[in-house]
Amino acid sequence: MSIASPLMKHEPVQAEPVEAPRKASTSSARTDLTQADEAPFVPPRWRWVRKHPTLIIGVLLLLAVAALSIAAPWIATHDPQDIDPLARMQPPSAEHWFGTDALGRDVFSRAVWGGQVSMIVGASVALLATVFGVLIGLFAGFVRWADGPVMRVMDGLMAIPGILLAIALMAVTRASLTTVIVAITVPEIPRVVRLVRSLALTLREQLYVEAAHAVGTRLPVILFRHVLPNMVAPLIVQSTFVAAAAVLTEAALSFLGVGVPAQTPSWGNMMAEGRNFVAVAFHIILYPGLLLAATVLAINLLGDGLRDALDPRLARQL
Repeated sequence: MSIASPLMKHEPVQAEPVEAPRKASTSSARTDLTQADEAPFVPPRWRWVRKHPTLIIGVLLLLAVAALSIAAPWIATHDPQDIDPLARMQPPSAEHWFGTDALGRDVFSRAVWGGQVSMIVGASVALLATVFGVLIGLFAGFVRWADGPVMRVMDGLMAIPGILLAIALMAVTRASLTTVIVAITVPEIPRVVRLVRSLALTLREQLYVEAAHAVGTRLPVILFRHVLPNMVAPLIVQSTFVAAAAVLTEAALSFLGVGVPAQTPSWGNMMAEGRNFVAVAFHIILYPGLLLAATVLAINLLGDGLRDALDPRLARQL
């Protein structure tokens, strides 16, 4: 009798059942692929445009107004200084697109020429206020003993309404485009100084600034190599708001009779001359007012769009 060894026993091995492929997952994958194929491809530049529509609208509107002003010598239908008593206060027509004023001058020609004054004032004030504000703000932020006296002077200037300070400066000077730019720039400088000083107080505590101090780097080099580049984005945004305020202030000064000379075509002068004829010739102040509003709106939209585009925290939320 033979004894079977346990090693000789072979039990049948049952194969594990193989699951059938899931049709649902396959169909969902096909659906995802189909949707991906059907989705339109959006170029990166258009994605950026869709994320920042405010900036694009502001740029296009500002370019349109600037193009009208720059092309004034070629698109103006009449000389802005020509007086025609027989064509006084005529409504808009084929000959006079925006009508005529109380002296028979073409409103369209004066409006496009007046845009040059507003553009020059806005750009000049923004540039001058930014340059002087950066210099004074950096001086107050990094020279500790000068912080108190400088900022008290800035607080004193900000305590006076900007329009009143500009009128006071114009009252002691001769009316011209240069004096208007200076009179508007002075009240705007403290706002830039406060921004730059607050940024400087934050940046001077950063490790890379302290490391530059530790290795003996001179202060001017630290300011222009390490500090100022980190202020570019907020300064650009601030300068746009300064430009918008400057355009409005120039129009207000001209409207009050203390701005550019009365014979110079400007939107403020045109509205000041037409305010007495609103009931019979509303077009005299309508078109300069629309151009002024469009310019200020375009600059403000540009500033808001730049803030959204240059702020990394807002950019991540878009």
